[in-house]
Amino acid sequence: MNKLFSLTILAVALAQLGGCAAVAVGGAAAGAAVAVDRRTTGVFVSDQEIELRAFNRLREAFPQGNISVSATSFNRQVLLTGQVPDEATRAKVAEIVRAIPDVRTVFNETVVSGVTSLTSDANDTAITAKVKVRMLDDDRVPALKIKVVTEAGVVYLMGLVKRAEGDAAAEVARTTSGVTRVVKLFEYID
Repeated sequence: MNKLFSLTILAVALAQLGGCAAVAVGGAAAGAAVAVDRRTTGVFVSDQEIELRAFNRLREAFPQGNISVSATSFNRQVLLTGQVPDEATRAKVAEIVRAIPDVRTVFNETVVSGVTSLTSDANDTAITAKVKVRMLDDDRVPALKIKVVTEAGVVYLMGLVKRAEGDAAAEVARTTSGVTRVVKLFEYID
């Protein structure tokens, strides 16, 4: 269990890093993640490609950098979080991501507001880590099969889960300090 716990913490940390070091070390963590994932290897890889394409297409569409949007793909369903300057931009962001091959659904949770501070981003990273650690401690929750994304204190949960697993994961997230709301975006396998 210590190796599993360490791997999970490493994966959470790597998700927050950028650059070549994260890619080099992240490759090993990704290989381990595929082994316990309920998605097929092909879908896992497709999700990674969708996230990369979303990043690149949004950067090309908004070179002035007036948006702060993250795309998280799980089982070819994409969660968009972050800030945009207006409703027209919010709609365009969703349209751009919806046009990426293999995308089945887009959950556009972006908000019209200014870009968040580094303190707010750090707080969200800490909340995500706390939720993941608490999930690892709960035998009812398949923590390595659930993706946790936090934006402005709101925790989004994605994964292929049984209903009881999803309910337990939501309860763990809801009772974690700093969480203001929990949004379940699960696909149920039972």
